Amino acid sequence: MTTNIGLYIHIPFCIRKCKYCDFASFSNLNKDTRTRYIDRLCEEIESYRDAKKVGVDTVFFGGGTPSLLSPDELSRIINTARSVFDISANAEITMEMNPGTITEDKVRAYAAAGINRASIGCQSFNENELKILGRIHNSEEIYEAVKAVKAAGITNVSLDLMYGIPEQTADSFEHTIRSALSLEVNHLSVYGLILEEGTPFFEARNSLPLPSEDEECDMYALASRILGEHGFSHYEISNYSKPGFECRHNLKYWCDEEYIGVGLAA
Repeated sequence: MTTNIGLYIHIPFCIRKCKYCDFASFSNLNKDTRTRYIDRLCEEIESYRDAKKVGVDTVFFGGGTPSLLSPDELSRIINTARSVFDISANAEITMEMNPGTITEDKVRAYAAAGINRASIGCQSFNENELKILGRIHNSEEIYEAVKAVKAAGITNVSLDLMYGIPEQTADSFEHTIRSALSLEVNHLSVYGLILEEGTPFFEARNSLPLPSEDEECDMYALASRILGEHGFSHYEISNYSKPGFECRHNLKYWCDEEYIGVGLAA
């Protein structure tokens, strides 16, 4: 193995499935099911225990909605990982977060447990588009979430945005981009909507008021232009960052470096 690898930890909990989501995630799991999942997850992490600890310099909690974890649940997982792997002092430890699940107290506890990078799933700052997508949050909660994360001392913040949403226009997408920029984050992921089989959007694909392919291309170009004007480097197909804030964990995938995935669909 390489000197330091990445560690991906899958948390498949959700409050509600979004209409476009085909990820392995489950809504409204009861406490007993969640506890048993975390038991098995920690057992899987333990299975990598060896006489010589493997070095890890990036950890990524993906979902689902990892920010549904209680601080105690997160601490148990991280402490298990630290006991098994040699997690470096300057490791990038990312958690995906949904604005509708974030409180300042919770995020402070996450930061105390070791989270130092937040990837916040916003998708849009347009209320109608958020409702169409089936998101559990509104635009005001995005502002509150970023404020809470920064107050907790997590300054490495990424926002997920989406284009190609039903009823979205170039103007509404530009509003989303500029709203995201107003929050002074240092990383943005900008994804085109894909209609995945088995999702409500796919079932309704013939009636969805989707932007045309040309309009989607224009939105992609718009994002690249505006973000470039604001000092963001387009360092990967869907990702933009300020200098030095590229996602180190995702770069392992792109550079074909080694990582370990644990959890249901890792």
